[in-house]
Amino acid sequence: MPSSQLDYQDFVLRNDPKGMFALTKAFPSQCADALRIAATVTLPSIEPNLVVLTGLGGSAAGGDFTKALFDEFGKVSFLVNRDYQLPSFVNRETLVFVTSYSGNTEETLSAYADAMRREAMLIAVTSGGTIGKQAAVDGIPIITIPGGQPPRTALGYMLMPVIYACVELGLLPAQDWGRVIEVLEATVDLCCKPFEQNPAKQIAISLHGRLGVLYGLGNWQGIVANRWKGQLNENSKNLALSGVFPELNHNEILGWVKAKEQGVSQFVGVLLNDGHESPKMKKRFEVTANLVKDVCPFTSIQPLGETLLEKMLSLALLGDFVSLYLAALNDVDPENIDSINFLKSELSNVASV
Repeated sequence: MPSSQLDYQDFVLRNDPKGMFALTKAFPSQCADALRIAATVTLPSIEPNLVVLTGLGGSAAGGDFTKALFDEFGKVSFLVNRDYQLPSFVNRETLVFVTSYSGNTEETLSAYADAMRREAMLIAVTSGGTIGKQAAVDGIPIITIPGGQPPRTALGYMLMPVIYACVELGLLPAQDWGRVIEVLEATVDLCCKPFEQNPAKQIAISLHGRLGVLYGLGNWQGIVANRWKGQLNENSKNLALSGVFPELNHNEILGWVKAKEQGVSQFVGVLLNDGHESPKMKKRFEVTANLVKDVCPFTSIQPLGETLLEKMLSLALLGDFVSLYLAALNDVDPENIDSINFLKSELSNVASV
């Protein structure tokens, strides 16, 4: 049976020559290392009126989590930019985090140049590459993280330095870093337990051969649901849908009316929540789940931890394990990104505007 196979290391790792599972298990130590690195960098004494993080893919994922912290606790606005250019209102009073794991992402290089033209305040987070070299020339503070692994496995390296810097600059409240690492270690332990005690394995089984629907019961929960979607896409080579309450109740809820006729053999839903949402939000899910139960049965998953950062990271890490177990069930290499590499090769032949 597939469920019992997930308890055997040889089965889970048989298509994992690049060690994606090992990298995921090491996420707590990665976060601790990222904090140590960030603490060695001298930050400027600045008081921005806006913070922007510019990046793409795995390098931008940390920006979404940081934005959730700013939405809840921040002293100024924070936004994530995933484009060649920055918004028109970015200026010399804006702090721009330029994040590229490789340091060579073409969109981020373009946004870096745009930020320099606008005389914005910059901090670079990268393993090196062109951005690292250019930031050194320009005298921009650089938080240099280790390279050599897929960006989607480097969330700790891309996220923790940004949050650390924002705390040190007084833009976010202090975090209990030690407790964050402890919660992540507990999450790894949970996700490596036998099937009967392991929600990551159980959810992977439920998603196998089906179209996953990942709903977040609120803003930060929706951000994590979108992270799950990306990890299922890249690691498991599976399509998935993601949505967030209450917005999906104003549009997507009606998409389910004719879903049975769209040729999908079976949908299966996962609700990401922390159990402490408002009665209104809980009722929204209850009614929605009842409306779609004949098309898409839902299961609910909650994080470990108490603070917002602990909850977001533990639930995101659990999703990483789900994607790797599903990759094993799908008999695919979780590291392989041939389609992305082909796209980049084709784009390299197109002149920039």
